[in-house]
Amino acid sequence: MSAVKEIVLTFSCQDSKGLVAAVATLFATLGFNIKESSQFEDVQSNRFFMRTVFECPVGYNLGQIRSLFKPLGEQYQMDWNIFDSHTKPRVLIAVSQWGHCLNALLNSWKNGSLPIDIVGVVSNHNVMRDLTEWYELPFHYLPITPDTKAEQEGQLWQLMQDLQAEFLVLARYMQILSDDLCRKLNGRAINIHHSFLPGFKGAKPYHQAFERGVKLIGATAHFVTADLDEGPIIEQSVERVSHVNSPDEMAEIGRDIEAVVLNRAVRWHAEHRVLLNGTKTVVFSR
Repeated sequence: MSAVKEIVLTFSCQDSKGLVAAVATLFATLGFNIKESSQFEDVQSNRFFMRTVFECPVGYNLGQIRSLFKPLGEQYQMDWNIFDSHTKPRVLIAVSQWGHCLNALLNSWKNGSLPIDIVGVVSNHNVMRDLTEWYELPFHYLPITPDTKAEQEGQLWQLMQDLQAEFLVLARYMQILSDDLCRKLNGRAINIHHSFLPGFKGAKPYHQAFERGVKLIGATAHFVTADLDEGPIIEQSVERVSHVNSPDEMAEIGRDIEAVVLNRAVRWHAEHRVLLNGTKTVVFSR
């Protein structure tokens, strides 16, 4: 395992006096330097969350650093991890027939502003093949019918293993994942929902919003769980609309919001800024 120059430590545990000092002292003793640190206490649950970026002394590899931190993690019963901040997570993107979120992700990845390594695009339609291949990425066509859902999901799961994908991004992938696949992808799949959740669910959400005369429309990026559209929320945004906007205009505004919100959620997850807190998240965004 090669030496690392910078690490990201994330952890959560029950809050206790001296916790931050213990972490800082350990790394200071080892010669590490803090570049960035964020922390939060959930006073309702008395649970503490922290994300810290350290510059590493010469010669340490990731395995050594994790071993050195492990006793402290056990002492405070932490849910913790340490990452090489310069290693980009491998990501598989799933899409159906709308390409606005996919294109935004691919463009950000191509220009180097999104810190992920996209290993391919998978779809139950062929519509996005040309866009994907224009970005010189492999496109995997996995059609699905009600009778072949289990088989298709098995192929999707196997594809993630073959590509060594660390997480899956549903960029308007219009298929409901089975409970089994949701469990396998727990904490490793992000979806973009075309509503400000909780809100108008089901078909034609913008038409429902139009009929109700809403003044704000939005989008929600969340982790995928077996409870449809109920996963921990990572990011949301809204845009003001009025009586002059038609359903099609609302849908166009909504697509722009979806692309921005999903991009932010993927970036923050890739930078290890998102920590699970039960049915919620703690997001240490900049």
